[in-house]
Amino acid sequence: MAKVYAFLADGLEEVECLAVVDVLRRSGIETVLVSVSGKQEITGSHGIRLMADVLFEEADPDQADILFLPGGMPGTKNLQAHRGLLGAMEKAARQGRRIAAICAAPSILGSMGLLKGRTATCYPGFEDMLEGASYTSQGVITDGNITTCRGLGYAMDLGMEMIRLLQGPQQAERIREAIQYDR
Repeated sequence: MAKVYAFLADGLEEVECLAVVDVLRRSGIETVLVSVSGKQEITGSHGIRLMADVLFEEADPDQADILFLPGGMPGTKNLQAHRGLLGAMEKAARQGRRIAAICAAPSILGSMGLLKGRTATCYPGFEDMLEGASYTSQGVITDGNITTCRGLGYAMDLGMEMIRLLQGPQQAERIREAIQYDR
């Protein structure tokens, strides 16, 4: 069974995370909420509290097919400050495993050099942080093993893309129809 790890940090953009997690779970993809904040309860950028399934220290990122980084501020900075997470993403990239990031979070991938020679998108204003990437204003783009998403308005598209990558286009279409998503 496919598995996604969604990494949570205080200050994340709640809906960017939860919209993606919701459609992945509807599709039967095991999706684990992993806190990098040293505690299970995370407070998002809009004051909404979320409960992680596990702490980073209890998780094994090597078991995930996709490592997913929600955006938001200061959530993106808090994710970027976690050395263990950065190491897990470097390892996943070397192994060719998938990484997905939305909104400001693609800037983390840029700073790590993971976007060099790729096409990527992000929240407007973060383009210069996509070091080595060719920027596109597309809502969601997959280039190799990296998927980036522009922002909250495209969170459902990101979830559908992750389903397509893990389970195929027919399953993504089934979920799209089931939730009445016409985009």
